Amino acid sequence: MELLLIRHALPLHVANEDGRPADPPLSEAGHEQAGRLAGWLEAERIHALYASPLRRARETAEPLAEAMRLEIVSEPGVVEYDAEAPVYIPLEELKAASPEAWREAVQGGLYAGIDIDAFRTTAVSALESIVASHPGERVAVVCHGGVINAWAAHVLGISRPLFFEPVYTSVNRFLAAGSGERSVVSLNEAAHLRAARR
Repeated sequence: MELLLIRHALPLHVANEDGRPADPPLSEAGHEQAGRLAGWLEAERIHALYASPLRRARETAEPLAEAMRLEIVSEPGVVEYDAEAPVYIPLEELKAASPEAWREAVQGGLYAGIDIDAFRTTAVSALESIVASHPGERVAVVCHGGVINAWAAHVLGISRPLFFEPVYTSVNRFLAAGSGERSVVSLNEAAHLRAARR
């Protein structure tokens, strides 16, 4: 089967002073990215569509679900490692505001205090369950950068928790054979965003 892991589109910056988990919606640019993603994948035959229950993932999946007439299946196992954090700052925004803070974040600060091994185990288990449920099919999962890293590291045998940065609405393709083999087809497909960068 073919597994498409899609990172959510650009969300808003949210900081909850009362400590409630930040669950930001998509920004205006994020909604445009999600629409471009749906248009780009519309010609492909996708048999099932899953999404993290976080708002930024669900909102990214909605145009794709509408274009393909698919139901979005919520999968808690592919929620991001920072789901309970009261602050969400898009990495690009953090990098522009404070290169030092961005560097610290990508070198481990993003998951400080988090049981990253447990997170990776949960994400891989959830994705393996999806794989097992859809033999011979193409399935899309709209999720998060950490989840995509966890699965890609699992497939490639890499121990580093975050070894690459999936761009917003990038498509990351993997093949999963019934015999157990897992392979990478592509990482960070984002041709649909090129016109938006001009």
